Amino acid sequence: MGDDLRAKAELLLALHQPGRPLVLVNVWDAASARIVEDAGLPAVATTSAGIAFCHGYPDGQKIPRDLMLEAISRICRAVSVPVTADMEAGYGPTADEVREAAGRALEAGAAGLNLEDGTGDAAGPLASVSLQREKIRAIREAGDARGVPIVINARTDVFLDAVGAPEERFGQAVARGHAFREAGADCVFVPGVTDRDVIAPLVRELAFPVNVLAVAGSPPIRELSAAGVARVSLGSGPMRATMSLLQRLIQEAITQGSYTELEGIVSHASMNGLMR
Repeated sequence: MGDDLRAKAELLLALHQPGRPLVLVNVWDAASARIVEDAGLPAVATTSAGIAFCHGYPDGQKIPRDLMLEAISRICRAVSVPVTADMEAGYGPTADEVREAAGRALEAGAAGLNLEDGTGDAAGPLASVSLQREKIRAIREAGDARGVPIVINARTDVFLDAVGAPEERFGQAVARGHAFREAGADCVFVPGVTDRDVIAPLVRELAFPVNVLAVAGSPPIRELSAAGVARVSLGSGPMRATMSLLQRLIQEAITQGSYTELEGIVSHASMNGLMR
């Protein structure tokens, strides 16, 4: 593992600057990772949903852990910049299982890791704060054992899954964010918030690096910067956008017999050159 991964983790953390957000166009395979790196972005983030879809699984921790780790390993080997891996809820209900998964993600080459508190259970949509704190500490321990200050991006799905009464969500997200930070998280991810008038106070209340999910209709980067956001992720959006292009190409070919959707695409030679 050595000094290289430690240096990547330190660089990844340094890129989390409130007001100068790290923009992550999430990837799902080695080819998309190489395109992101070639574009000059300083880090690569995986999308668990995109990787799951590529392997024929729905999102929501349905993909086998080993298959997810294999995909992460391929992505890490394909690029020289730091990689932060979306490991969903840690692929295990206990802190010990999450510690093992985090260790394997580090061995795959990941310098950072996402951990979410969503459960997918309508009766109890969020994991307990105490369990999440245990999982975060376990991830930190996995990094410390290997001499790598792994960057932990702790996600809360309060807004994304519309948990509780609308007027209670802000306070719940802030409370969870502080608890996760105290347990060792470096950044708190609050997907599902697209209103600048909510994002800015959320950043102020948390007073440490905050990650938001950018979707169609989200504030532009300049507004998120002004709000003090430290990290902007596009999630599975880029992968689904690529699938949308494929759908349009198919429809054009079968209904019009033409191929204009292929105009201006990345050349075969360019893609071949990116694969090293």
